[in-house]
Amino acid sequence: MDIWGETKIDFLGKRYIMFAISGILAIIGLIAMISIPMGKANLGTDFAGGIAIQFRFEKPVEIDKVRSILEQNGFKDANLQQFAEPNKLLVKLKRTEGNLSELSKRLGDVFVAGLADNPYHVDSTTEVGPTVGKKLQSDALWAIGISLLGILIYVAWRFEFRFGVAAVIATFHDVLAVMGLLFVLDKEITLLIVTALLTLAGYSLTDTVVVFDRIRENLRRRTKEEFIPLINRSVNEVLRRTIVTSLTTLLATLALLLFGGEVIHDFSLALFAGILVGTYSSIFIASPILLFWKKKPALAKS
Repeated sequence: MDIWGETKIDFLGKRYIMFAISGILAIIGLIAMISIPMGKANLGTDFAGGIAIQFRFEKPVEIDKVRSILEQNGFKDANLQQFAEPNKLLVKLKRTEGNLSELSKRLGDVFVAGLADNPYHVDSTTEVGPTVGKKLQSDALWAIGISLLGILIYVAWRFEFRFGVAAVIATFHDVLAVMGLLFVLDKEITLLIVTALLTLAGYSLTDTVVVFDRIRENLRRRTKEEFIPLINRSVNEVLRRTIVTSLTTLLATLALLLFGGEVIHDFSLALFAGILVGTYSSIFIASPILLFWKKKPALAKS
């Protein structure tokens, strides 16, 4: 059954308002991207440097209780990760929280006092120096850059170069928007967040390609129709598919966000925001960018 019926929304008529909104989001994202290499963002251990200590307790531990104990003793920003074995716990501490040579002892003292009935052993201690953190930052930026280049090549090959440029701009806009949101919320930037951004790039591209496919079909069938009405028609024709796909994905991501636990909370938040922004950009950003070329786009390759 067709729930919505046929829609005739003038998406391109709202393009200037949407471009203004996107411009603000992109500026905030650029500020975040500049702040990260300068160390002014909330960088995780992966990027800022620090120490990761793996503990093995004699009895299972409750991660929420451990987090509370650490917060009460000055380790508010400690990153905790529990393994399949409930008695094993990984604690990551950033370099800013103290001298690395003293952190392990201080942490052990906290556990001795707070978990006196549950003795522990230290399985491993790994230090991430500032040089390694800088290298990881560089690798993360390269990963995002290479993914955008791959998007440009793929879409340009499947459609046309101008379509590829539009897809890259829209995808980069999505990455910037989510990065800006995390920066404003002071969320910790880790390799897991980079993974979320790369996942977002793939999702955004998929949604954009669906719209471009319909534009290509209509370019072939409606050769006499003006380009602006043709784009509006194309977006309206795939709107229901886009909404259903996005809502389905959002529900799954919302479940992760609400019930996935502290470890993947920021990852889930980045995905949730990314799906919203990706859906928005595929409708209001990717297709309108094609209008910057005065010439009507040629028919795409099969």
